[in-house]
Amino acid sequence: MSDSVSPRPGADHVVTTSERGSFCTARCACGWRGPARRARSLAREDATTHLASVRTPDPRGAA
Repeated sequence: MSDSVSPRPGADHVVTTSERGSFCTARCACGWRGPARRARSLAREDATTHLASVRTPDPRGAA
């Protein structure tokens, strides 16, 4: 099973989760990799946290 999450269309950061045995890991196209988790929900949370940390504010001040 694999899930993909992207902060916005065309972004450089695309995170997927993959399972290996009893563990699920989140990985990003930028090279970031989260820790192996037994709970898929925690791996997805790691991915969401990574995406939030790499988002940059719009220089025009728009949300």
